[in-house]
Amino acid sequence: MSTSFIDFRSDTVTKPTKEMRQAMFDAEVGDDVYGDDLTVIKLQDMAAQLFGKEAALFVPSGTMGNLICVMNHCGQFGSEMILGDLNHIHLFEQGGCATLGRVHSRVAPTQPDGTILLKDIEERIRMVTDDHFPQTKLVCLENTHNRMGGKILTLEYIQSVGQLCKQYGLKLHMDGARLMNAAVALDVDPAQLIECCDSASICLSKGLAAPVGSIILGTKEFILQAKRLRKVLGGGMRQAGVLAAAGIISLTQMPKLLKLDHQNAKLLAEGLAKIPGCEINPENDVQTNIVYFDLNPNKVKIDLQTIAGIFKQEHGILMSASGKWKARLVIHYMITKENIEYFLEQFKNILEKNQI
Repeated sequence: MSTSFIDFRSDTVTKPTKEMRQAMFDAEVGDDVYGDDLTVIKLQDMAAQLFGKEAALFVPSGTMGNLICVMNHCGQFGSEMILGDLNHIHLFEQGGCATLGRVHSRVAPTQPDGTILLKDIEERIRMVTDDHFPQTKLVCLENTHNRMGGKILTLEYIQSVGQLCKQYGLKLHMDGARLMNAAVALDVDPAQLIECCDSASICLSKGLAAPVGSIILGTKEFILQAKRLRKVLGGGMRQAGVLAAAGIISLTQMPKLLKLDHQNAKLLAEGLAKIPGCEINPENDVQTNIVYFDLNPNKVKIDLQTIAGIFKQEHGILMSASGKWKARLVIHYMITKENIEYFLEQFKNILEKNQI
């Protein structure tokens, strides 16, 4: 895809910074399957310290990271996990936990703020008292919550779920693909957000801009088993230091840019709210870098899928339509204030020509 496009599709489209590229070029490497890539070791040690866990493991993707963690916690035959019906693990990871991990998913309604009600979790817990049912082993949360527009799970909420899990002897996993966005928005140490979690998966390749990779976190024993699972899933990497070097920059340099991403997302949402036919509440709907909005089909005669095509062909803008009348726009370090102003201007012009 040409670099001339203004790309709102996702923060996964971020390209590595010049500093990352230089670090990748200079990286000291070894064979990571044998455990002798010093740059990977440095990244893992740094991540474990930053997120307050005993150990960390570098994996190729967030999807693999989540799968490894779920399989690790639910290794017993006939296990299940409880998670929200709109969680990424459930919707967008091809059912890998079921097809590869043989773990049953028991879903609960996702609330508008990205949480699962405690009572909904508790009602779904199934222990070994009836041979008809799987045994609940795990609860999974997502922070920030993608499908709910980058909503933040608060420290208090996460702790309450952690207490419930401890009460029933369950493990708690955090899909923290954008956990650093939550930490920056809440102005808290990221370790606090997963302190009561038994594992977490943190993406380096979204707003943190690394080209590849995620980190999973847990106890030393958990990560030792996770490394074995990574190998059987095809995730064992050799001279991975060239990728880990970018991840080090992701953790040390990129978090300071996330606050600007959040400010730009709010700016975008406020601009959309002023355009007739757009439906969005900037104050309630936008907390971090993800902006979902709707078009009112009773006010405009053009849908968002058509608009996305016009943007790409005529204006050099890429966006994702989640259907005819809903779209998601994601802000990252490559999107500037000027890009947002240009987008809003062109979007307003299109809608003004297509009012009912």
